[in-house]
Amino acid sequence: MLVLSRQRDETIMIGDEIEITIVDIRGDKVRLGINAPRSVQVHRKEVYEAIKRENTEAARVRVEDLPDELPKLRNHTRDASNRRRPHGRPDAKAS
Repeated sequence: MLVLSRQRDETIMIGDEIEITIVDIRGDKVRLGINAPRSVQVHRKEVYEAIKRENTEAARVRVEDLPDELPKLRNHTRDASNRRRPHGRPDAKAS
């Protein structure tokens, strides 16, 4: 870990596009200003970890969480795929 000392209104650069400025220092709290491209997500670590946990939980699928209509949808999809014609076959007979 790189450790730097900075005073109020001094800036740290990360790459060419990310600036971290010391905005205020009061007691044991430091306020940071972060200037970064919109493509770079910036979160406090506790928020970032909560987002990761929520995303992991949301990605888990349990059968009991699925709607009752899912088996009907699966059967409907299977029936529709059985009705499709093989690739390259015309749908109607030529006269």
